[in-house]
Amino acid sequence: MIELDVLVEHEGWRALPDVEGLALRAVEAAFAASPLAPKGPVEISLMLADDAAVRDLNREWRGQDKPTNVLSFPAPALDVPGIRPLGDIALALETVTREAEAEEKTLADHALHLVVHGCLHLFGHDHDTPEAAGAMEAVEIDALARLGVANPYRDMAA
Repeated sequence: MIELDVLVEHEGWRALPDVEGLALRAVEAAFAASPLAPKGPVEISLMLADDAAVRDLNREWRGQDKPTNVLSFPAPALDVPGIRPLGDIALALETVTREAEAEEKTLADHALHLVVHGCLHLFGHDHDTPEAAGAMEAVEIDALARLGVANPYRDMAA
């Protein structure tokens, strides 16, 4: 069981019909595609915010005073009964919108990708080395294919 708590901090996210359902589909696809996805009941929090809020988080937790498209904050692993909190994900509307337009993608498809990406970080995937990045991208491509979203890395490989 996956419990997804979605907080829509910026009403611009409401331009996506059923943004909560869209986010849940992305989380479910990440679980289905990743060999690192945890088993058992879990909880993830997703904040759909603006650039200013994500910039504040990025500055406070990563020491980078700039907005970014997605941030993930894995929760510490707890050995307790019941629903296990996996962590928090935050998306920045203006940055995600700009990137989608620049890459000629829909906002929905780009948001799906970034929610998948954020989930994979919560599972322990990373892209800090070329090998790790390649492995993470393969899982993202698989998850996005399950959602009917094209490979976001296809143009980079060409």
